[in-house]
Amino acid sequence: MFYSAFQKGYFLLALSLVVGCSAPSSSVEVSPFTGDPWPEIRSERIGTLLPSAMRDNDLDAWIVVCRENNNDPIADHVGCENAGGTAAFMFFLTADGLHTLAISPSGEATSLAEKNMLDEVLEIERGLGIWGTVESQFERFKPTRIGINVGNSPIADGLSHTQYASMMEGVSDNWTSKMVSAEALIRSWLSIKLPQEVSIMKQAADITARWEIEAYEAAVGNVSTDRDIADFLEAKMAEMGVDDGWAPEQNPAVNSGKDRGHSHPTDRTIVPGDFIQIDFGIRVHGRWVTDIQRFAYVLAPGETEAPADAIAKWEAARAGSRAAFNAMKPGASGSEVDRAQRVVMEENGSIPVMWGTGHPVGYWAHDSGPGLSGGRLGRDLPASPPTQILQEGMTFAFDGFHSWNLSDSTTKTLSVEEMAVVTANGAEWLTPPQEDLILIKSK
Repeated sequence: MFYSAFQKGYFLLALSLVVGCSAPSSSVEVSPFTGDPWPEIRSERIGTLLPSAMRDNDLDAWIVVCRENNNDPIADHVGCENAGGTAAFMFFLTADGLHTLAISPSGEATSLAEKNMLDEVLEIERGLGIWGTVESQFERFKPTRIGINVGNSPIADGLSHTQYASMMEGVSDNWTSKMVSAEALIRSWLSIKLPQEVSIMKQAADITARWEIEAYEAAVGNVSTDRDIADFLEAKMAEMGVDDGWAPEQNPAVNSGKDRGHSHPTDRTIVPGDFIQIDFGIRVHGRWVTDIQRFAYVLAPGETEAPADAIAKWEAARAGSRAAFNAMKPGASGSEVDRAQRVVMEENGSIPVMWGTGHPVGYWAHDSGPGLSGGRLGRDLPASPPTQILQEGMTFAFDGFHSWNLSDSTTKTLSVEEMAVVTANGAEWLTPPQEDLILIKSK
């Protein structure tokens, strides 16, 4: 949504009058996320990362079937986001490297060829159907294992039932018998981010964390509500023109009470003794997502520091976050990272939590790649398949947990969520982590 300068100023003034948090500054923050870096990054991802992902997953061919509306979830990762009639994007590993081609109905085929993104664009007559041409390409390249987009992950399960049935009917058994799920390929390919992408995510993470701190600085105990804090962050997003990192109703998630999981902020007034959790993410360039949590403690009137018990809980959660960070390195499994964090939880007297320590983040808040989970204490660490091994270039959001029982038999959990990228030498923060509890004064 675009506002004139007058409309923007009026909006922020109105916000400051109706909520218990001060409105964001009237000087509009200029977005650093200009232009569209995706086409160039996408081409490099296909050219440099896809061939190795195909080799690692023992595939010498991959087919993505695209269509208008309700398209394959990864359509825009291969370039078929603008498909009208049914099109097929095909990738073949050859002795000379990766060969890329599209089979497209006339009309769209012209614009695809003009973009010069693929090695070939094969134009077919509209209404003729793609399968005869698809089969001719299999005959031409003679692959032994063909990846198709079916699987348990929503990201990888792109073929509709009708498309799958049409493929099985339109392509001979000689080739359908060589088809296997491309889920492992998709997970491993998307999980690695190029340095250019990591740079964008670092910039977005810095902004996300800074806004959360500013939201706390504007809050007042016994006055502000969880909803007020969320409104502050939503105004910042509107001001800069960035999108929500996940479902708008639950972004940001602001919670000063008992554990509520992923949920919407309520009108609960923050009061002395509250730990406040902000779980917040933004989407930049319409593509890359952040997921960061920041915590604050509400002081009683006259207090200048948090009680020792509150500080001890915070430091326990922070220690779990650092243990996970230190365990993140190439070759480690997600379960090993999870186990490192859970050991700290147990040592510090936390009750168990149902959540894994972390998850990939990038194109989605819960992105493709290995989960940092499966390391619960009292269980043998699972044998991890290659898709669960951390590799250089993977980006994660991960927590340090400390949880305890409240008097009403519910729980309260500190989940110190940070973002990091795996490098050759270990993990690297995408933005400096939170070291100390943020303190909010009360009226």
